[in-house]
Amino acid sequence: MGQGPSTSLRANGVGLGLRGETHGRDRSHSLSPLRPRLPRHPRRSDSTPRPGRKASRAATGGNLQPWHIAIVQGEPMTRLKAIMAEKIATGVTETPAYDIYPKELVAPYRDRRYAVGEAMYAHLGIPRDDKTARRDWFARNFEFFGAPAAYFCTVDRRMGPPQWSDLGMYLQNLMLLAVEAGLATCPQECWAMYPETVGTFLEIREDRMLFCGMAIGYEDKSARVNALRTERADEAEWLTTIR
Repeated sequence: MGQGPSTSLRANGVGLGLRGETHGRDRSHSLSPLRPRLPRHPRRSDSTPRPGRKASRAATGGNLQPWHIAIVQGEPMTRLKAIMAEKIATGVTETPAYDIYPKELVAPYRDRRYAVGEAMYAHLGIPRDDKTARRDWFARNFEFFGAPAAYFCTVDRRMGPPQWSDLGMYLQNLMLLAVEAGLATCPQECWAMYPETVGTFLEIREDRMLFCGMAIGYEDKSARVNALRTERADEAEWLTTIR
């Protein structure tokens, strides 16, 4: 899940549990929410909320269910995109809701982030020295890459790391269920860069904070960027087996 052009998320695990069970078939290899994967309009008006409802069966410590979800589509989506277009055009910035990456990102994490960014721009045919084109591409985040609908996830400010991990459980359930429904997603932490704007637009209560947005629609298979598949570290780097 990423905020900028040099980030991505590719889920490689099977669906997070519904009462300890995995959901459906293993669709992890078709779940690549990297930048735009979008969009024709959903054929049914109720097709977008359905995966969100089912995703609430995600595992959650103490059954707290700390996620709060808002779905934006139709005329409100048009208004939000217009608001963001003006802010981007005029250079308006806000204090991010949280640090999307550690302030001191060290190897190998820094290297992975750099590598996927360069791979993405290579797929797009945007050279490293074309800063304008890269900025323009990043700005498409705030157009939801053309998707007709989006989810926003917020959480009570008093919640801690365990509850934030529950948000990830919910969101991956949502992404897997979307794939099962023939949809595609693009999780977007970049929205945390504009917490005041999003908070006002969604009328988020003061005791809640914005975590991320997620574009949802139909994959544009003709888009070159959607051919990108991010690399994964060899299991020797992250797996320890105790025998």
